[in-house]
Amino acid sequence: MAKKLYVGNLSWGTTEDSLKDLFSQFGEVHSASIITDHQTGRSRGFGFVEMENAESAIHNLNGTVFQGRSIKVSEATGRKPKSVGDYGHGGYGGSDEGTIQW
Repeated sequence: MAKKLYVGNLSWGTTEDSLKDLFSQFGEVHSASIITDHQTGRSRGFGFVEMENAESAIHNLNGTVFQGRSIKVSEATGRKPKSVGDYGHGGYGGSDEGTIQW
């Protein structure tokens, strides 16, 4: 069964193809994506790989040097929901429950 992996500390020049090539040494890669900034289009330095045999890739690649950077590889986890105060647009702020404080 395929698992989604988080890959962090990537060099700015890393491409989805080079990421796919790296991980394909350890199993079938279903997808590889580099996360980019919406405004500039530049890499944000991390990405995701969906693949078979994910445990082997984590064990063998976490902490290794790829394109001059020591990469971090782990199983991807869900995103933490943002509360009202996390958006940074001013406003009234928020509590941990996402409710407005007066």
